[in-house]
Amino acid sequence: MANAGTRRAGRRARVSRDMVLRAALGLADEGGLEAVTMREVGRAVGVEAMSLYRHVEDKDDVLSGIVDLVFAEIELPDDTGWRTFMHQRAISARAVLARHPWALGLLDAQARPGPANLRHHDRVLGVLREAGFSSRMATHAYSLLDSYVYGFVLQERSLRFGTPEAMTDSTEMILQEASMDVYPSLTAVGRALVDAGFDYGDEFEFGLDVILDGIAQAHATG
Repeated sequence: MANAGTRRAGRRARVSRDMVLRAALGLADEGGLEAVTMREVGRAVGVEAMSLYRHVEDKDDVLSGIVDLVFAEIELPDDTGWRTFMHQRAISARAVLARHPWALGLLDAQARPGPANLRHHDRVLGVLREAGFSSRMATHAYSLLDSYVYGFVLQERSLRFGTPEAMTDSTEMILQEASMDVYPSLTAVGRALVDAGFDYGDEFEFGLDVILDGIAQAHATG
């Protein structure tokens, strides 16, 4: 005989705010933000849409909640200098946004930011301030790095050559159509990249280091 703690057959699972938000996150990952409707979220957790309002205020609350889940996934390393911290954070943010591309336009657009969002911003600014950055310089550094991360993720999504193999195929197609006489630099660079097995993803850390070098210099002279 089942013990008292065993769920009775057919009994509906108890719904929580976390269940609602994780269901919404899954819908966004699968179909973008347009897939996140109260009806679909309710269906995903096995309740009517109206029952969701016991756990979330409205659609905006759902969006703020799933953005908070995304912020919680971004690594904030401990016991590192500001540069290592910002480097590792940027790499993590890129990976997280690759998993949740719909979040790109929402990360800093929430009227009601959640606790993970606020902790994230507080931690980043705290690391910079502890390293001697002024409030203005910390803001400069934070804004510049986030602009780079978000922009790179967006560009990476739009490119047809996200892997070395795709890069080779795409470039070979262009080289077949482009004349060396008419487009000498384009064809020369394209051929060199193909021959070197170029991976566009490697560009991220190159650019990241250039930006961090500039921030370090501005901090030292500012």
